[in-house]
Amino acid sequence: MLKTTGATFLAIATSFFILHFSPPPKSYYHSLFISSSLSDNASISHHLRTLTRRPHVAGSQANAEAASYVLSTLSACNIMAHIVSYDVLLTYPDSRSLTLTPSPSEPPITFDLKQEIYEGDPYADVADEVLPTNHAYAKSGSVVGPVVYVNYGRVEDYGTLKEMGVNVTGIVALARYGEIFRGDIVMNAFEAGAIGALVYTDRKDYGGEGGDAKWFPDDKWMPPSGVQVGTVYNGSGDPTTPGWASSEGCERVSVEEVESSGDVPLIPSMPISGADGETILRSIGGQIAKDNWQGSKDAPTYRVGPGPGVVNLEYNGKQVIATIQNVMGVIEGVEEPDRFVILGNHRDAWTFGAVDPNSGTAALLEVAQRLQKLQRSGWKPRRTIILCNWDAEEYGLTGSTEWVEENRELLASRAVAYLNVDCAVSGAGFHASGTPQLDDLLKLATQQVQDPDNSSQTIYEQWIQSTESSLIGRLGGAGSDYAAFLQHIGVPAADMRFGAGFPATATAAELSHHTNALPLIEAPNSDNND
Repeated sequence: MLKTTGATFLAIATSFFILHFSPPPKSYYHSLFISSSLSDNASISHHLRTLTRRPHVAGSQANAEAASYVLSTLSACNIMAHIVSYDVLLTYPDSRSLTLTPSPSEPPITFDLKQEIYEGDPYADVADEVLPTNHAYAKSGSVVGPVVYVNYGRVEDYGTLKEMGVNVTGIVALARYGEIFRGDIVMNAFEAGAIGALVYTDRKDYGGEGGDAKWFPDDKWMPPSGVQVGTVYNGSGDPTTPGWASSEGCERVSVEEVESSGDVPLIPSMPISGADGETILRSIGGQIAKDNWQGSKDAPTYRVGPGPGVVNLEYNGKQVIATIQNVMGVIEGVEEPDRFVILGNHRDAWTFGAVDPNSGTAALLEVAQRLQKLQRSGWKPRRTIILCNWDAEEYGLTGSTEWVEENRELLASRAVAYLNVDCAVSGAGFHASGTPQLDDLLKLATQQVQDPDNSSQTIYEQWIQSTESSLIGRLGGAGSDYAAFLQHIGVPAADMRFGAGFPATATAAELSHHTNALPLIEAPNSDNND
């Protein structure tokens, strides 16, 4: 499936930059690219295994090594490749703790805040390299207060609580993840008067329905100890250089100015597991929550509180100006070298990143290798192709935003389109979103590529059969690295993937026989900044 994703990726791109000369005709190179004669699935599987053998969060040595691998692969394809570095503000957890006192008469419960490693995990030896679960850019602090269950933490959920007469001032909000961006969950809690926020993954949303549901490694569902991590930063790019690139010696705003911008939370927050969330829910009394606020059929009855359960939440993070590395490869066009078709994907991951994002990085490298083989056959691109492997996307689309900010005028006048693949494969079924200018090209390209799950039809035929609403979605929010191109400088863009979503990145084991050491969920595509 990864191989076919790469083929789809380039089938679309070649509609922009195949050189018009004869013989051979343009269609010859289209057919050659998507044929099995250029490569097999072994190369793309090798890329995925190499990129995901260790956790590689932005700013880490492991991620720098992954950047070197991408650079060497592009260079081996005779593609002019280089690294573009930026020094940006990143955060990492220093210490954290969470204690629950269920009632005045009961002893406190101290949560270990650890994710269980399954028996036989082949990557257990590097599991300790995974960062402790946290929210990037979370506010450091210590708070103690009764708990109120706030459903998904939306504005309308706080409206419901107000109608029920529940006072949320001075409490710690317990929200289940989903529906809205986690940064908005924390911000809404602050604006409602809460002093802290806990965000857990409910079984109803991520654990599979019913008593027969299985979780990783036996199925795709989030295990009870699994935790959904991510950023709570509401902006894009380096928070200390809003609107300009974080180049060497640049001006920066202070951390105090970052906090006053409204883009980072002003109360402590922490992501916790579904199991820990249920433990806290059992300590909450008060009125019974509405039916659509309840969990799965096996869950306890959810009440809204406040209390009697009281939590003590402590979080301390460290802020670091760290170096991030974008890897860039360039194939110069021969007819319109000053016009750019840009293909991009990020590399950094909160953990191993086999689905998010390195299924996309593996596809990008496969594309590069196939382009090299096309060049050996006489193909030359009409326009310049730029292959981009971004860093620090998980923190807030940082690498791509910084590059766009540094090259804003050039890209605004010369970029033809930006094509993005983030979670290239998380399951079956093709999905695409884009700007209207690219609709016809998306349809045309998918009509040329065989469906990996049914050789008797094309991806386009599978696509139209499985889609109940509009065929091509529209890009909104800041879901991935297309945001800076589309929303900052107005470049037409598309985002493509196989699979509608995934509860845990562990499903990447189905892609290349690589198994994640920890079943840590990494930001579904519907989320902002994920």
